[in-house]
Amino acid sequence: MNLRIPTNKANIELIFKKSRFISFATKVNSTEEVKEIVNKLKIEHPNANHVVHAAIIGNQGTIYSYSDDKEPKNTAGRPAFEVLKGSGLTNIGVFIIRYFGGTLLGTGGLVKAYGESAKEVLKKITSEELIKKSEFIIKTSYDRYEKTKIILDQYKCLIENEDFNVGITIKGTLAFLNCEKLKSEIIEMSNAKDIIEFTELPF
Repeated sequence: MNLRIPTNKANIELIFKKSRFISFATKVNSTEEVKEIVNKLKIEHPNANHVVHAAIIGNQGTIYSYSDDKEPKNTAGRPAFEVLKGSGLTNIGVFIIRYFGGTLLGTGGLVKAYGESAKEVLKKITSEELIKKSEFIIKTSYDRYEKTKIILDQYKCLIENEDFNVGITIKGTLAFLNCEKLKSEIIEMSNAKDIIEFTELPF
């Protein structure tokens, strides 16, 4: 199964025996970024009892991190992590903030609450296949702009910026495997007048 990476953020809130479980899922690229998000959430939720997390990172999905944050061992971060392992996603972090409601959930109750919280927030995550990508910059003219955009659309390029000046500069990303094909089409369409450059992105 090819791994996928998230393309959006999501959050939900569930109630278990009066305890609030606020779940937040987002793309993460390193364990350092995971720690930064945990610290940020603790500042944003100073009255929360726990800020639990689970994350899977890397193009092989072999880097992981999870924490119970003072919940009983393996009742919080581990259940959330198990949900992530079965999701087929990588570069994904799930953060679950708990406000204690006064009723103890017990070991089984905690496992269910954190597992369900992770499962439900992941239902709102959209994703794309993890593939090697390149950044591109095209310098074209106003009369060739529409034809250029049609070609970019054919190769499913993601446009990040367009600068309309004396000429037009288009920046974006595309699958690494399509770089040479795109370059050939742009050169042919413009009679070699357009300039296109690629920068390989970290994978």
